[in-house]
Amino acid sequence: MGQEKKLSISAIQMCSKIGDKQANLEKVQGLVERDIKAGTDIIVLPEVWTVGWAPKHFRDSAEDINDSRTIDFLSKIARKHKTWIVGGSFITKEGEHYYNTCPVLNRNGELIATYSKNHLFSYYGCDEGKYIETGKSPIMVDIEGIKTGLTICYDIRFPEIYRAYRIAGADLFINCAAWGLKKPVPWECMTRCRAVENQTFMVALTQSGYIENGEWNIGHSRIIDYKGETLSEITDQKEGAMSAVLDFTPMYEFREKCTCLNDIRKNYEVKSV
Repeated sequence: MGQEKKLSISAIQMCSKIGDKQANLEKVQGLVERDIKAGTDIIVLPEVWTVGWAPKHFRDSAEDINDSRTIDFLSKIARKHKTWIVGGSFITKEGEHYYNTCPVLNRNGELIATYSKNHLFSYYGCDEGKYIETGKSPIMVDIEGIKTGLTICYDIRFPEIYRAYRIAGADLFINCAAWGLKKPVPWECMTRCRAVENQTFMVALTQSGYIENGEWNIGHSRIIDYKGETLSEITDQKEGAMSAVLDFTPMYEFREKCTCLNDIRKNYEVKSV
């Protein structure tokens, strides 16, 4: 991999209107036009931005990935702004099967990969798994030479998927979320830990604002470097883009000096006494 690689990334924090796809498409369009600067390499959107975090509405919003209004919309943005798009997630269907799916489009607006959420949120009374199924495997995408591991929200609680990406060569993690306000410590801790323990850049983007039935998204999205330092963040519930230029050369140099991943044992046999 070339050692002189930088990527300019912008991630859009927003509050989706529950169950109103048209309103959410219009909101994203407006935020992109307002906040995305020329020369941006990657635009990132949050989890289920087309419908909001309301699993009971998921199936009604579902689209066939091969005939998708959302993909057409994102493709137009990618072509107009000449940028890659990691399209957060939206609900897709394949026959009778439904998934929480992250699409990736290149600068030409071509859909080149999809990742479906591998871990469905299953506690605090949530029933995501009642409406959709788990994805089949992690997906790592090559974005102009930078191997990028994709995850969605609750995936952040599982360090195994991030370590698998890192072993496979990942230089960037992107977690697109709709994280609840009641869980600030896990969001702060785990997003930073996944970056530090794998010496990898992390984009931790979540929705903001009111959901329904007294529930709120947490907001407070951030872009974190390979040492756990914050490069850019939105510290409150406001809507808009956070941006940073990721310089991978210092990260590669740091990995060569801090070789802790080489000390991982392949097997840890636990003995009870």
